[in-house]
Amino acid sequence: MIAVFPVYWMVITAFKQDADLYRMDVVPLWFHLPPTLEHFTRLFAHTYFPAQLLNTLQLAACVLAITMVTAVPAGYALARLRLPGAENIGIAIFVTYLVPSIILFLPLARVVGTLGLFDSWWALVVVYPTFTIPFCTWKMMGYFKTVPAEIEEAAWVDGCSRRGALWRVVLPVSRPGLIITGIFAFSLAMQEYLYAVVYVSPRGQQVVTVGLATSLIRGDIYYWGSLMAGALIIGVPIAILYSLVLDEFIQGLTGGAAV
Repeated sequence: MIAVFPVYWMVITAFKQDADLYRMDVVPLWFHLPPTLEHFTRLFAHTYFPAQLLNTLQLAACVLAITMVTAVPAGYALARLRLPGAENIGIAIFVTYLVPSIILFLPLARVVGTLGLFDSWWALVVVYPTFTIPFCTWKMMGYFKTVPAEIEEAAWVDGCSRRGALWRVVLPVSRPGLIITGIFAFSLAMQEYLYAVVYVSPRGQQVVTVGLATSLIRGDIYYWGSLMAGALIIGVPIAILYSLVLDEFIQGLTGGAAV
């Protein structure tokens, strides 16, 4: 009930007519007038939502790629290469994830300004990996430690190089850890608000977390139907993605935490 009710409320609000939405004399948990698609029409025809949705998906894909390409080899190196102070390095990397975003706001603004990326969603491609990479590196380091070293050593005996053993043996058995790491990076890029609202101003360059609020909240007027329609379009696919990989998600979450 607790988990499903918000989604249910979004659905009925997104499809209710305004006259039905604001009626106070009836139970609001069902339709009292025929459902309508007017809120979706307003969302797609009278706002920048399509462009913002595309920006958000492109941004999340870029952040995901950067994070995985960086965090996976970094986590493997810290877990397997017996680097001096590897444990302390891993802890230090994770601590950087715990630094509040507001503290990094000014130095990151300087970086974005130097690169000339203000008012472009590409600024967020530069900024978001600063907090996805530390956590994902720490997570992958913990998960790689749960993979028995013997299977990697057996691959070396069979003629694999360290890189070949990583690609052919370690990564396939680390699939749950890779899934949770990828989902974390993707969903965090989809939902972050602070940097997105400050670094990107043009409506056509904004992401949906900012665009929905700025387009559909005008003073004391809230377009609740369209707001819920946008939230539904963004939230339901992510929820479906989580449900499809739930078992591996839990395995990856508990496996990395075991170390």
